[in-house]
Amino acid sequence: MNAPMKSPLPRQMNDCDRLSALISRFEMTVTPAPDGDGNLAILGCPGIGEPRMVVFSPRGEANCCNDDPVLVSAHASWGGDANPLLTALPAKICFDATGDEEMTLLLRLFMAEVKARRCGSQPVLNRLGEVLVIKLLRVEISRGATAPGLVAGLADPRLARVIVAMHDDPGRAWRNDDLAAEAGLSLSRFAETFLETVGETPQSYLRRWRMTLARQDIRRGERVQAVARRYGYGSPEALSRAFSRQFDINPLALRREAAHA
Repeated sequence: MNAPMKSPLPRQMNDCDRLSALISRFEMTVTPAPDGDGNLAILGCPGIGEPRMVVFSPRGEANCCNDDPVLVSAHASWGGDANPLLTALPAKICFDATGDEEMTLLLRLFMAEVKARRCGSQPVLNRLGEVLVIKLLRVEISRGATAPGLVAGLADPRLARVIVAMHDDPGRAWRNDDLAAEAGLSLSRFAETFLETVGETPQSYLRRWRMTLARQDIRRGERVQAVARRYGYGSPEALSRAFSRQFDINPLALRREAAHA
């Protein structure tokens, strides 16, 4: 069972924003759920209704971390398997908000919206849920990660600059020596460090990120030629081949499927 985590001590961070480019690509949807059925739960004392802990399970139900009862439960969807941040997170995050006034206030607001069901509550819940998950992501990144993955990469200031650069400009013809320069490492040291920390090569991560964005654009009905040009593919055919290998469906078929959904 994961131990609840406390707010970490402040850590000196570099200037690059590790999350904004990712956050802007995925839309958060939060819907209230019966207790125990959601993947986001706020725990605390029912007598006074004071939240003490938040539990988030990106890929399952938010089973409790301690004996506190569930005050509210919700299902939070943020791009599913397409969001590399969520798939890189632990199966369950338990955040102890005791003594954290900012988080406690956020949890109170979230609870009030879930319970009141006032007009306009859906967009408010979506935004509060996004803020809540972003705060949990910040904690996870500041703590680092024990297993290779995106969170571990973002926790390393050298690799974070590289990953953010790929997120910000996915259509650029990034070469490994360009990325090594972003990290301030020699080419061989960069390639070794990236593979050990993120669990795949820089070019493999870049291809997956491009494919994630391309699939979003195709689903929205954009033309294959425009998407190919946007993400650095020499032709629509080149994008279609890479897309089919990744998703077992060609872009035109996906666009037709999305149009009739």
